[in-house]
Amino acid sequence: MKALLTILFLITIATGQVDTMQQRAALLAEKAALENDIKKINAQIAQTDSLTKAEQNFNLQQQARQKADVERRKNDIAQLNQKLGELAAEMKREKNSIANSQMKAENINLTRKALVAQLVAHCRSLEELVKNGLPWDTESRTERVSVLCRDLENGAATAEEGFSRLRAIYAEEIRFGDEVQISSRTITRSNGEVINANVLRIGNQWIVYQDDAGLLYGVLNRKKSQDGKYEYVWKENLSFEERQAVKAAIDVKLSRKPPQMVILPLSLSVF
Repeated sequence: MKALLTILFLITIATGQVDTMQQRAALLAEKAALENDIKKINAQIAQTDSLTKAEQNFNLQQQARQKADVERRKNDIAQLNQKLGELAAEMKREKNSIANSQMKAENINLTRKALVAQLVAHCRSLEELVKNGLPWDTESRTERVSVLCRDLENGAATAEEGFSRLRAIYAEEIRFGDEVQISSRTITRSNGEVINANVLRIGNQWIVYQDDAGLLYGVLNRKKSQDGKYEYVWKENLSFEERQAVKAAIDVKLSRKPPQMVILPLSLSVF
C-alpha cells in the first residue's frame, strides 16, 4: 500500500513537473511574444516619435515661414500705405495746382473778356470819331475800325491781336491828323455844281479846294443840324484874304511856291 502511494505520489510529482515545465515553456513563449510585441511597439513609438518630431519641426518651420510671410506682408502693406499716402499727398498737391491753374485761367479769361470789352468800347468810340471827322476817305477808314470791332465782338480776334490792330489804327489816325495831303478830284459844290478841283487837307483841321481855273474856292465847315448831328458843308463865299490863304497853301503843296509858313484865317476852321 505504501509502495502504491509512493508510486502515485511520484506520478503526481512527475505529472506536476511536466505541467510546470509546460507552463514555464508557455510563459516563456508568452514572455518572448510580449517582448517581441514590446519591441514592435517600441519601434512604432520610436517611429511615431520620429514622425511627430519631424512633424513638429515641419510645423515650426511652417510657423516660422508664416511669421516671416506675415512680417514681410506687414512691411509690404506698410510700404504700400506709405506710397499710397505719398500718392494721395501728391494727388492733393496736383488737385490744388490744377484748381489754382483753373482759377488763374478763369481770372485770365475774365481779364481777357474785360480787355476785349474795353477794346470794343475804344473801337466804337474811334468809329464814331472817324464817322464824325473830316470826310476824307471816311468809308475805308471807318470800315477798318468796324471790322476790328466785329472781330473782337464775335471772338475772331484775341485781346492781344485787337490791341495790336487798334494801336495800328490809332497810329494811322494820328498820322492822318498830322499829314498834309492834296489830290485832284471831283467835288460837288453847295449849289450842286460838279467841278474838278485841287482839294487840300491839312491834318484833321482843314479841307479846302480851288478849282482848276483858279476862280472858285471853298473850305469845309462843320455845322450842327437840327437833330443834333454834325454835318459838313462847303463855305464858298470866302473873303479875298481867305481865298489868298487857300491859294497860297495849295500852291506851296503843289510846289508852285517855295516852302513857307502859310497862315490860314481862323474863320476857315472846320470847328
